[in-house]
Amino acid sequence: MNKINQFLEKYRLRGADINLESLVNAFISEMDKGLEGDDSSLRMIPTYIEADNQFRTGVPVTAIDAGGTNFRAAKVMFTDEGRLEMTEPIKGKMPGQDETVSKEEFFRIIADFVKKFADETESIGFCFSYPTEILPNKDGILLQFSKEIQAPEVIGEKIGQNLLNKLGMPDKDIVLLNDTVATLLAGKSASFEQEYDSYIGFILGTGTNTCYIENNEKITKNRDLQPGRSQIINIESGAFSKAPRGEIDLNFDKTTATLGQYTFEKMISGGYFGGLAHVALKTAADEGIFTATGSDKLQSADEMTTEDVNRFLDVSHSDRGPLMEYLTSEEDRTAALQIIQSLVERAAMLVAANLAAVILKTGKGKSPERPILITVEGTAYYKLHGLKSQIETALKEFLSGKNQRAFEFTYVDQSSLVGAALAGLIE
Repeated sequence: MNKINQFLEKYRLRGADINLESLVNAFISEMDKGLEGDDSSLRMIPTYIEADNQFRTGVPVTAIDAGGTNFRAAKVMFTDEGRLEMTEPIKGKMPGQDETVSKEEFFRIIADFVKKFADETESIGFCFSYPTEILPNKDGILLQFSKEIQAPEVIGEKIGQNLLNKLGMPDKDIVLLNDTVATLLAGKSASFEQEYDSYIGFILGTGTNTCYIENNEKITKNRDLQPGRSQIINIESGAFSKAPRGEIDLNFDKTTATLGQYTFEKMISGGYFGGLAHVALKTAADEGIFTATGSDKLQSADEMTTEDVNRFLDVSHSDRGPLMEYLTSEEDRTAALQIIQSLVERAAMLVAANLAAVILKTGKGKSPERPILITVEGTAYYKLHGLKSQIETALKEFLSGKNQRAFEFTYVDQSSLVGAALAGLIE
């Protein structure tokens, strides 16, 4: 075994060292505990959205997507044939992005943007992707803001009801959901003519999350749910804590603002992959993997983004980014490429375990005629070189033999708006 392989094995950076069956079982166990209300790294949050129900067609709905630096809104309708009709989305900057705003100002800004659509529709679907406790009436209480939004008076408030009050429409139907749930619903809306056994929403971009449809009887932490029905569960899968981490993972975690939290996300998502690769390369430099010149330049680099790493992985491109400047010898470049590719391979195995666990937990997809539809959103999944194909290969191999399941992947453009619309149309 050469020194690079020894390094990768020592720090648990190889996908080949991951026992998929063991990891899938651990993930399912955490899901079960979360549904039961026991101590678990997976929160398994009920959304009270019944995705298995039919949705209304021929009825316009206001769709809103807020969760980043901007928000969007559109009027959406599904025809009786299932065709999507959407107005050109209007866009606005999230209130509180540049300066602190009051509760009054926050909801007034959003209400002013969406009032025209709200006047013309019976209901509102609101994809609100900040940490929110969803209530049985499908409204939600904001727990905290992320992405530097400055509106402290909104924390602890009911988002839907405050918006309706500001619109002067306190009795209008409104449904709050996050982007992962919207992604699942967008897949359902795009599969109007195809019969699927169940649906999964998966996001792998800056962060990661997964949602699926669960029977109410299995959500035993909530005894008030109506038996015989089902709803979408927001897993909060980025917080899974049972993935096998090595010393490099632990050291990288110490460089983040959320030490000990969302450790799974820090192994696979775009918001962290560049930083993780940087720590891995600097550790390799400490252990003599690179030449003295390459080691010095790696150690002096202030940061490394996921985009930097991704450019380096694209060996067909002439401009491969700053790593080509740090590592001037072909030997160093080959070693760095092997280390980063191993991190991608490991991430693929971890994602495959995540998805396999959720697929098996549904109990669905046992017939090729009725597969499970997995709708995927996120730049890391689609853009990080080698990741998508390795995820799908590992998942297909695992879900064969005794674990045989039928599944398909899909992508839906503007999934947050489409899913928000569908949430407002579910009967």
